[in-house]
Amino acid sequence: MKNSLIQKYNVPGPRYTSYPTVPYWDEVDFSYELWTATLKKSFIESNGPEGISLYIHLPFCESLCTFCGCNKRITKNHSVEHPYIEAVLKEWTIYCKILGEKPSIKEIHLGGGTPTFFSTKNLEDLINGIFSHATKAPNHEFSFEGHPNNTSHEHLQKLYDLGFRRVSFGVQDYSVKVQKAIHREQPFHNVAKVTFWAREIGYTSIGHDIIFGLPFQEVEDIVDTIEKTKSLQPNRLAFYSYAHVPWIKGNGQRGFKDEDIPQDDKKRRLYETGKKLLFENGYHEIGMDHFALETDSLYEAFQKGTLHRNFMGYSSSKTKLMLGLGVSAISDSWYSFAQNVKNLEDYYQILEWDKLPVFRGHVLTTEDLIIRKHILNLMCQFKTSWNDTEGYFNEIPEIVNQLKEMENDGLLLIKDNFMEVTEKGKPYVRNICMAFDLRLKRKAPETELFSMTI
Repeated sequence: MKNSLIQKYNVPGPRYTSYPTVPYWDEVDFSYELWTATLKKSFIESNGPEGISLYIHLPFCESLCTFCGCNKRITKNHSVEHPYIEAVLKEWTIYCKILGEKPSIKEIHLGGGTPTFFSTKNLEDLINGIFSHATKAPNHEFSFEGHPNNTSHEHLQKLYDLGFRRVSFGVQDYSVKVQKAIHREQPFHNVAKVTFWAREIGYTSIGHDIIFGLPFQEVEDIVDTIEKTKSLQPNRLAFYSYAHVPWIKGNGQRGFKDEDIPQDDKKRRLYETGKKLLFENGYHEIGMDHFALETDSLYEAFQKGTLHRNFMGYSSSKTKLMLGLGVSAISDSWYSFAQNVKNLEDYYQILEWDKLPVFRGHVLTTEDLIIRKHILNLMCQFKTSWNDTEGYFNEIPEIVNQLKEMENDGLLLIKDNFMEVTEKGKPYVRNICMAFDLRLKRKAPETELFSMTI
């Protein structure tokens, strides 16, 4: 039965870091003026105790990892660092002028690319430059992504001194064969070293990212990776499904043949094996692909029903306004989305004109806002309800009817005006969310857009 469910539901689908998903944004009706208007509205509503979030995209990497679908620029030339930091700070200055008063920052996340490509001096200049126009919100949470091969003790200490208490390290898999295939060769002792350093310095949440479904990956590789992970006891884990999307990144994901990638039942065994081991080692599932120890803030947020999901992934606190700074970064005012240009030279040029480097976006309709809440509920709490006027919309009966088959398969429970994903159904939460995705239903994609759901 399990095997037939995998084959039945393993279809292309979104990961729902937003709703509507980026391919379904209404770019025609979007404008710079609408973006700044919704930005100001959200800022007025959120710049109190809640504060705002910043995602800062740092795109440079010294080498190409062939599993990666992120926007990056490969270079060993570190002279690119300072001009980029200056550009990001100029973008921030433009935003601060639009907002009109000092923002209170609740969250900062440095992503990439490789944030630890940058020197500690340039990272310090970046954070100090941000706070020359802002204040720190109470209980702020700052985090960054570190590459185990180039994160230094100095990186960890300097960012800690600047207020960072969370760090995540990209592990992926410890198999030498797998690492060579994805061009991400890093020995276990590199990961152990930076994990111990971070804990010694005082970081309160250390995360590891692991991927299942990578080329040449076998069950014994997952077992070995989880066993090594157990010895380091990271506070939280992202256990992702490899998203094979070569049509997006061209040759960047062609370091191996398609037949080298585990499929269907084999890929599911990798997940089930890893998940079982994580449970046995005290980790709890707190959202799609994410696990945490009971002492971590992500687990506490899941228990309290305050877990949030946005373009940065899962977060233990919600802010209505999230600004994305840097090339390709996406911002979310709750009422609209806006994405920066993806080309670095274009990014620099537009900032020279003293304009925000936004090139596309979407203003959410009333229907979008309702569906967004349902998808967030499912992604963050594995349940949702429509027993009030805010949660109900006309297509609800049709959606419930469509989900009856998944209920019959034991993947969710539907009762009155409420539904909840079962333990068996958690691996299929993307499929359940797709039933609510009216934009996807109204216009099925004509080309490949999304990775497989399972």
